[in-house]
Amino acid sequence: MTASTTVPPRRRRRKWGLAALVLLLVIAVAGGVWQRGKAADPMANLRFATVEKGDLEKTVTAVGSLKAKDYVDVGTQVSGRVLNIHVEIGDKVAKGELIAEIDPTVYASTVAKDRANLDNLKAQLAQRGAELALADQQAARNGRLAEGNAVSQDVVQQAEASARVAAAAVNSVKAQIKAAEATLEGDLANLNFTKIYAPMDGTVVVQDTRKGQTVNSVQSVAVIAQVANLDVMTVWAQVAEADVTNIRPDMPAYFTTLGAPERRWEGKVRQVQPTPTTTNDVVLYNVLVDVDNHERALLPAMTVQAFFVLAAAHDAVVVPLGALKPDPDARGFRGGPDGAPGKGAGGERRKRDRSGAKPGEAPNVGPAAAPAEGKTEGAPPALAEAAPETAAAEPGEPARSGDRPARRGKPYRVQVKTANGVEWRHVRVGLATRTDAEVLSGLEVGEEIVVGEKGALPAAGSARAAPRMPGGAGPRL
Repeated sequence: MTASTTVPPRRRRRKWGLAALVLLLVIAVAGGVWQRGKAADPMANLRFATVEKGDLEKTVTAVGSLKAKDYVDVGTQVSGRVLNIHVEIGDKVAKGELIAEIDPTVYASTVAKDRANLDNLKAQLAQRGAELALADQQAARNGRLAEGNAVSQDVVQQAEASARVAAAAVNSVKAQIKAAEATLEGDLANLNFTKIYAPMDGTVVVQDTRKGQTVNSVQSVAVIAQVANLDVMTVWAQVAEADVTNIRPDMPAYFTTLGAPERRWEGKVRQVQPTPTTTNDVVLYNVLVDVDNHERALLPAMTVQAFFVLAAAHDAVVVPLGALKPDPDARGFRGGPDGAPGKGAGGERRKRDRSGAKPGEAPNVGPAAAPAEGKTEGAPPALAEAAPETAAAEPGEPARSGDRPARRGKPYRVQVKTANGVEWRHVRVGLATRTDAEVLSGLEVGEEIVVGEKGALPAAGSARAAPRMPGGAGPRL
């Protein structure tokens, strides 16, 4: 059986060629129409964002854990078998309340022995006292007899020596009594140590020792329980060495817990500990923040995420960070609240701005002014490098929107949508985070500004739909 191939007729080839030609014509016509529409409305290809009011925070974030500010590890100063434990974890105790008892048998017998020894020494003291009195009487009698030459001088001297020996014996017994009393006092203290009392008001948070267990206070500290005051908790946050230099005592801070991420606990930095800890070659420093806990919502060892507020702007005019562009006429800018450029040095001598427009001409708002397609619009370089021209704030106090009259900010410019199209506007920028920036002057709430070109990747900070999360160092203003 042989296979046969059929060559398409010429008529069919012409039909396919005609269809391809029609398709190319349709594509060309559609492209021309799109280009004409784009040229007729240059704003159709731009993405806009509305100027809003909001709060900005520049923070340092860290992970830490909670501990009670005041707590005591209640231990035992004597060794022995645990006779009774009167508390459990979670119990509230008052200062002086009995917590546990150690078997007192050995210590009670030692005290009894000390008391018997003390009684024996007191009896010896009475004996030595009587001997001293006799020796004194004999020495006095021999002295009178020696005056009449009834006894020799040798007898007198022996009597006087015997009196002095008896006095020394009395003093020796008195010293032994003092030593025995001290020994008895120490052994009585050890006997009292077999009863363990709470040293402070608080809650039992640790209780590892069990009834019947033998504890040895000689080789290690035997901890019976831990009593903590949970009214005030302390966050122990571990801050990286790159950020710890920005944190100062009394700086405002807040934190959230894993169980309640929507709630913020407020506090202030109490201490930045100078002793570092190294974990996986990362140097970390402990920063302590105290917080009120009368509600008992916070418990020891909870994991928290802490935020240390370096600066803040409340009720500020906020724009996406990607909308800001460097101002080529920054040195000559003397703009007021309306954002109008002044006639500073070089203001009239500038031939062209970055958009290619000559002085007095409208800037170019076409594709040439937008970033290349497929690239992300980054934050203005100066926004991440330069410091703000602001009035000095008190250490630990964040910047506030009320400070704006004393803050000049850094000069930038934005493209603003108007009735006549898009125009450049000079602005002054204050605080900036990773996504947004505070505008001190030059824009009004409700105005629309250009954040990029349609089809290009969103610029940093231009995605207004995304929520602004507190935290992150953000670009430096």
